[in-house]
Amino acid sequence: MEDYILVRYGELSLKKSNRKQFINRIQNHIKRSCEPFSNLTFEARGLRFYINLNNTEASSIIEILKQIPGIYSFSVVSRCLSDLNEINLLAKELVEQKLKEGFKTFKIETNRGDKNFPKTSPEITKEVGSFLFKNVLGLKADMYHPDFVLSIDVRQEGTFLFTNTYMGLGGFPAGCLGKVGLMISGGIDSVVAGYLAIKKGMQVEAIHFSSPPYTSDLAVQKVIDLLEVLTSYTEYQNLNLYIVPFSKIQQAIYENVKEDYCITIMRRMMYRITEKLAKRINALAIVNGENVGQVASQTLESMNTIESVVDMCVIRPLATYDKQDIVDLAKKIKTYDISIRPYEDCCTVFVPKHPQIKPRLDLTIKEENKLTFDELIDDAINNVQKITLRKNHHYDYIASHLKDLTQDLKDLF
Repeated sequence: MEDYILVRYGELSLKKSNRKQFINRIQNHIKRSCEPFSNLTFEARGLRFYINLNNTEASSIIEILKQIPGIYSFSVVSRCLSDLNEINLLAKELVEQKLKEGFKTFKIETNRGDKNFPKTSPEITKEVGSFLFKNVLGLKADMYHPDFVLSIDVRQEGTFLFTNTYMGLGGFPAGCLGKVGLMISGGIDSVVAGYLAIKKGMQVEAIHFSSPPYTSDLAVQKVIDLLEVLTSYTEYQNLNLYIVPFSKIQQAIYENVKEDYCITIMRRMMYRITEKLAKRINALAIVNGENVGQVASQTLESMNTIESVVDMCVIRPLATYDKQDIVDLAKKIKTYDISIRPYEDCCTVFVPKHPQIKPRLDLTIKEENKLTFDELIDDAINNVQKITLRKNHHYDYIASHLKDLTQDLKDLF
């Protein structure tokens, strides 16, 4: 008997023409992520992919596979010869282990992938079940609500038995659908939107708007910490962050524009900058965490007025989510506790008492024309800071700033 992990693919069954290419990307992602475990070997068989554990602890590999987009599910399986006596003995061993763990009732599900095997799936189930009831004390069958399922998969390369199935992320292979610019604020929603984009096969490049001295370096550090969580799901386990200096633009808006239109125009500026940056990095779309009706800038009227400044596709993965669903997902991917750190981002600076929830496009343009915003936008883009974040390599933004300041002082004197 040898222990393997059997990997299954999900939505790839819909991608007939691209299936082989997508499967290769997932397999390569798995191999790269498992490089620290030198004992592992890999075997591809059509729509199935086997990881031979070779005495490696399965739990470590399970945690890696849970973070790889494109995997629908996977199981730790035990392999034996496609011989009924061998199958019976292995089934007995696995069932006895489940009984020791406190499980009582079971059922058998058989898949005869190898049609040359002399017995049909129902016949295999019947014979293995009969053998188990004769040789395992205390075992009971339950066809409707069993404590566990013994799965038997008879294939040409051998027979695989397992009692547990783990769900993967699903979606498409990381990065296979192209690059997107993620507008990330540091709150709960935008990082979850980034996670969903990655899960769906998009390569994320993050764009954050920073407003010093109105916001602190700790606000930027929060964004960095959030994105470092997302690196675990990316194909090469790194992610670029572009920090846009936004203070001058915000100050100009709030000095020249009617108060109730400030948020609308601020968001329009963010969209313009994001589109310009996205085009520079060859991104195909903008992704953000906007949720319909959640705040003043996210009413349908506001979204239409704000989005009208860009020609690029805007994707809102969370558009129809309930807030609690977003919070639950943030907790699941372990970003929630970081997001609620009490460091304000630029969206909370200069917030008007009564922001416009149904902004008119003509009035918005009239207010906007009070600014020389093309120059402000170009200045912001020319001073963007790029940081590349990598899995298991923490980037200390504050320490980096202190280092730069020390070097500036040395150069001055």
